Amino acid sequence: MKRTLFMMVLLTSCSTGVTTATATPPNGPLPEATSPAAPEPLFASAPARSSLGGCTLFPKNNIWNTPVTKLPVLKNSSAYVSSIGAARGLHADFGSGLYEGQPIGIPFVVVPSSQPGVKVTFGYDDESDHAAYPIPKNAPIEGGSSADGDRHILVVRSGECKLYEVGNTYPNPDGSWTVGAGAIWSLNSNALRPRDWTSADAAGLPILPGLIRHDELASGIIRHALRFTAQRTQKAFVWPARHQASSVLDVNVPPMGMRFRLKASFVTSSYPRDARVILEALKTYGMMLADNGSNWFLSGTQDDAWNNDILSSLSKVKGSDFEAVDTSSLWVGADSGEAAR
Repeated sequence: MKRTLFMMVLLTSCSTGVTTATATPPNGPLPEATSPAAPEPLFASAPARSSLGGCTLFPKNNIWNTPVTKLPVLKNSSAYVSSIGAARGLHADFGSGLYEGQPIGIPFVVVPSSQPGVKVTFGYDDESDHAAYPIPKNAPIEGGSSADGDRHILVVRSGECKLYEVGNTYPNPDGSWTVGAGAIWSLNSNALRPRDWTSADAAGLPILPGLIRHDELASGIIRHALRFTAQRTQKAFVWPARHQASSVLDVNVPPMGMRFRLKASFVTSSYPRDARVILEALKTYGMMLADNGSNWFLSGTQDDAWNNDILSSLSKVKGSDFEAVDTSSLWVGADSGEAAR
């Protein structure tokens, strides 16, 4: 899946910690014993994990919600960073207002429990979850109704604890929708997509749990990994990703699902408060490579409350300030079978 508005557009040894596209990565819940503990909140008054529609975004021990501060650095971390751009700055691919006439960021909507499901027709029919999707007629579309990019729609139905995500989405006159791929996620489960299945994201991952949301920033802490893109990705994926979207065989190019962490030595104190919240999250939880797109582009929600000047300060953070981490220890004890869906 590629965004045309903001994006420019393993076959490796075990020593890299990368799972090749032909191997079967484990699946299921993360064992509590191997999950590193989260540090104290940056702001003492920060609330507990936020919820949407009465549900938290996946269990506390889900891979998105697991700190990676104590995990080792991959041996080929420098090569991965160089591939994306060691001198290139971080970029917030979200903000307030419009860019070239279109809203910035990925929107989502929480609908009431009474929201009816509607028919959805899939382009990737054999890799989509077939059901009626509770997409309202006026659902916010990424980039706006006239966008020609990824056109994601993300929906949480209140009380149901399910997340519905579709991409390349177009409404039909009869109220149904035509989409590229559709994925339904249980927010109470750590289950992954079936192996080699895409989702509304190229890596076969959920989108919403990796977005930076303004309500989190206002609370003073982000308690999950972030989503980001890179221009070149390897024809491979690492757990928890389930899908690759590349023909590149270069082992120095990162695979989908690779986790990067802001180095512990990086000093955040000179940054504005909101930027510091993002940077501290990148130190604690890191970010996962989820799609092909512009290098080091961080994903966030569409919200007019964003301060674009503060977000632009993130460009001072360079690729060389990050390191790829080895998450293989988090697989230990996980269910090795494919999750039933």
